[in-house]
Amino acid sequence: MMEVKIASRLEGIGEYYFSQKLREIETLNKAGKDILNLGIGSPDLPPHPEVIRILQETAAKDHVHAYQSYKGSPILRNAISEWYQKWYGVELNPDTEVLPLIGSKEGIMHICMTYLDHGDEALIPDPGYPTYSSAVKLAGGTPVTYQLSEAHQWQPDLEALSKRDLSKVKLMWVNYPHMPTGQIPGADFYASLIAFAKQHEILICHDNPYSFILNDQPSSLLSTPGAKDVVLELNSLSKSANMAGWRVGMLCGAKERIDEVLRFKSNMDSGMFLPVQLAAAKALELGKEWYDGVNAIYAARREKVFELLTLLHCRFSKDQVGMFVWAAVPDSFKDGYELSDTVLYGASVFITPGGIFGEAGKKYIRVSLCGSVEKFQEAIQRIQTRL
Repeated sequence: MMEVKIASRLEGIGEYYFSQKLREIETLNKAGKDILNLGIGSPDLPPHPEVIRILQETAAKDHVHAYQSYKGSPILRNAISEWYQKWYGVELNPDTEVLPLIGSKEGIMHICMTYLDHGDEALIPDPGYPTYSSAVKLAGGTPVTYQLSEAHQWQPDLEALSKRDLSKVKLMWVNYPHMPTGQIPGADFYASLIAFAKQHEILICHDNPYSFILNDQPSSLLSTPGAKDVVLELNSLSKSANMAGWRVGMLCGAKERIDEVLRFKSNMDSGMFLPVQLAAAKALELGKEWYDGVNAIYAARREKVFELLTLLHCRFSKDQVGMFVWAAVPDSFKDGYELSDTVLYGASVFITPGGIFGEAGKKYIRVSLCGSVEKFQEAIQRIQTRL
């Protein structure tokens, strides 16, 4: 086999943790282990029936199968704008301040490729979503972590950050409600963050896919006065509308920022399948009863996760929101990796070690709520009888 040297941009970037772990779980399952996966946040609930109906009916039409606009359908852009106004109180021009995405994960890469050159730095939360760091590296930038801690409510110490050398920093990735900790932003945090960004001329990139999950007050960083000057916000239908596999996200911000990102995006894809866009627009019209119904299911599951974590002698807050529960491991375990392996190989239950989200997460684990109450009860039973 001919040897082909991989690009230097991939140096130091390994395969995504869950990609590796799913293969290991598949191998264990083939060996008869029947692993209960409580790790990955992939919604197991279906979208609203009307959303599926729109997809089916429009996909059967002859004229919907061509390439689509790089900017997305006007119907979807208008629906996003109205959704932001209704739920977040944010006014967005659907023609210039909204950009539909093929999932918000691609938006992370688009932003990094648009703004980062070799030598530029981006601030990355620790713990935080690993893709932020990977995208920064792939774009040629340098990820620089900022520590989050339980003692500081999992929010950055902006005063301490201001004392660091930020001269090379162009972007700062933030994510609230925070993944993996489930922390919601404090009352004054958004305003302080905007002031920090303006003072240091840093573009804030806010990743906001969890605002509707077990959260009574969905919020957007763009609702803060002056935010459009320094903020781009990503959002998604993956979690709030149970459409993870459909790959529907959005980027919102000032016209100038949207136009800049579009210069990159328009060279990377040829638009989104129109029936998916029209179905997504329908999902954005769903009312409070939809979110209440989904959250009632997640709330029942979360109670079971609390029971499971108590059984493992983990410490956790019942005030966290989002699609996961974050918990500190007991002192009897060196770290979350040791607890995760103990439960995986001893009870055939997979729980995510917090260390994959950064050094600050090593003494924690994360449990996904994407499983039935019966699945969590089975996990509890296995831990009780096998460990």
